[in-house]
Amino acid sequence: MHDKPDETVGALIEEFLTARATRKPSPHTLAAYRRDLNAVAALVAADGDDRTPLPLGRLPVGALSARVMRAAFARFAAPRAAASVHRAWSTWNSFFTFLVAEGVVPGNPMPAVGRPRTPLPRPKPLRGEDTPEELLAAVARADGRQRDPWPERDLAVLALALCAGLRLSELLALRVSSVAGRDGERRVDVAGKGGRPRTVPIEVGVDRVLAGYLESRRVRFGGRSVRPDGPLLVDRAGEPLRRGGLQYLVESCYRRAGIGDRVPRGARLHALRHTFATRLAEDGAGAAEIMRLLGHASLASSQTYIEVTAGQQRAAAAANRTNRVFFGLPGF
Repeated sequence: MHDKPDETVGALIEEFLTARATRKPSPHTLAAYRRDLNAVAALVAADGDDRTPLPLGRLPVGALSARVMRAAFARFAAPRAAASVHRAWSTWNSFFTFLVAEGVVPGNPMPAVGRPRTPLPRPKPLRGEDTPEELLAAVARADGRQRDPWPERDLAVLALALCAGLRLSELLALRVSSVAGRDGERRVDVAGKGGRPRTVPIEVGVDRVLAGYLESRRVRFGGRSVRPDGPLLVDRAGEPLRRGGLQYLVESCYRRAGIGDRVPRGARLHALRHTFATRLAEDGAGAAEIMRLLGHASLASSQTYIEVTAGQQRAAAAANRTNRVFFGLPGF
């Protein structure tokens, strides 16, 4: 394959985004890709001798040399935080990797472009030793102030986040058949971030909560509402739960439990996932088990995870003491 320096950057960005769309990223992720690619490309286009910006539909990909990309990223980085620059660098690195694979350019110049080191974000679990137990106990009780209380569904959402560590997008992607396995070896099959699947063991308490939720759903909407290929989480009308609805559901659970002041700012639903990971570490799980259970990617894409057996993963999940609270909840 040979490089094609006359193809335009604008057209190739659209081809790249179309290719990425097959991986089913969230609309927010695709929008971020587009912003980062267009912003840096616009700086390249504006860096000509006459300082007249060249439309991206006329900017040739052959203009994207290592020297040009270094200069564009230096200008891009000046007013922005390190995390934003790091994200844009990763997007452009993926873009050039795509172009190399397609035979459009002979090589990827991004290794020659510096990128800032970004510190790992600090965990933001729920504050308070017994806060998860208080939250679950409060939500398990039907709230008379609600027009249509559905404690079984709300408790199922919290159980999956607190005891399986699922992200918002992962919760929304679950199907009824995602909960599988024999008694005593139940699991949740998760479509993880970046298309990486993983399996998370669930304990008896969580399994009972999910079974109670599905039974309550049969009562509300009939047996056909819990077909294996249907969404696991639905709203009060029986429709698939969406991003905004899930966020509102969790916020309402916090209000009902009176723990709003113990939820870290900027980590509303994610605080439940962070609580899962923090408690695993506190209760003796190793780093390898935690990384596999949460589906974390390594900082370097070539780095491999330490392999652990399914039994070790299940033991790590079982060590999460939040599982024990379900046996004391009313009606479960």
